[in-house]
Amino acid sequence: MTNTAQNPFIVIGGGIGGLATALGVAENNQYVKVLEQAPEFGEVGAGIQLAANATNVLQRLGVMDKINEIAVFPKRLVLMDAFSGKELSALDLGEVYRERYGAPYIVLHRSDLHRVLLEACQENPYIELATNQKITTTEENDQGVTVKAENGDVHKGIAVIGADGLWSNVRKMFSDDQPICSGYVAYRGAIPIEEVKTSIGDMDDVYMWIGPDLHLVQYPVRRGELYNQVVVFKSKNYRPEIEKTEDWGTPEEMDAVFAGSCELVQNAISFISRQKRWPMFDRLPIENWTQGHITLTGDAAHPMLQYLAQGACQALEDAAYMSDMLSAHGEDIPAAFTAFQKERQPRTAYVQGSARTWGEIIHNTTNEGILLRNIILGKRQSNDFEFVDQFHGYNKNAKLVEA
Repeated sequence: MTNTAQNPFIVIGGGIGGLATALGVAENNQYVKVLEQAPEFGEVGAGIQLAANATNVLQRLGVMDKINEIAVFPKRLVLMDAFSGKELSALDLGEVYRERYGAPYIVLHRSDLHRVLLEACQENPYIELATNQKITTTEENDQGVTVKAENGDVHKGIAVIGADGLWSNVRKMFSDDQPICSGYVAYRGAIPIEEVKTSIGDMDDVYMWIGPDLHLVQYPVRRGELYNQVVVFKSKNYRPEIEKTEDWGTPEEMDAVFAGSCELVQNAISFISRQKRWPMFDRLPIENWTQGHITLTGDAAHPMLQYLAQGACQALEDAAYMSDMLSAHGEDIPAAFTAFQKERQPRTAYVQGSARTWGEIIHNTTNEGILLRNIILGKRQSNDFEFVDQFHGYNKNAKLVEA
């Protein structure tokens, strides 16, 4: 089978991971079609943090110049005690960080990142974009792959890459597992920075306030015009039987969980939007997400909790390594997909598990555990990268190394 505009790689899902994957495939002068189920391409949510393992990929894809115009480059990542108000530890994100990893740590609005990737796809002659494509079936046959949409559209191609997120339909070809609810919910939003400027700390820092069963993340986005806040807490009312209802993780619970927190945290809670909550899910790692000319990527393959801010970073790592394997294996797509999985499955499974572990650490509820955590954090220096090296320091995309 030969890759042509009529016989493209089909990427199911037009989020950040899907668009980055399309750009990666197109690096090899391969035609790719991106199918998005929504009426238009877009991204919901608020801010996003991208460590060097992600921005190295964005540099490679040629979009960092545009991202630099809208991103914020924080000086430090700071862990704070949500109740005492004391600084527990910090990580230097300045020049030392860039020199160590070859790329910056940035924060920006999710919709801004998505827009830059979308524009890059729109400008790329190898990429076709289609909306209103809610996929119902994905099949492989002797002629290639066939993808059918709910509206009756049929797409034929050379291979399928499922980038359809946490609730992936393509994943059902490999596993009958379901997303796992953590019992935590998030409330998030970005507000004009002028509204909070006098009531927050250093505007150049990313703050993570931590406490028993809760945390709050704060940082500026969109050139510093907006201030992003994410409030996360564990619901005492959560039960599996009410998972799909609005009866748990309510704003009233949020107020109760954060009662007694320090003044800066209380002030932040007063600004948070209470209209929408995001229950937090992940899945357990699966050993296989590839079969023949079909594979998974991003959250469809390895959805994780947000505590390490690595979900989108892992999807971008996927995009780069996928491109390299397609380049290395030529027309042998099954071999490329198998090699892609061989590298990425252990890596992402480790990050998935680490995100859960880090959540337990920052949300610790025992006096002994909190004391031990704070002592360990207090002993490290801001230029100690031992813990983050394994995440931010990953750089396996060969084309970047050769450049």
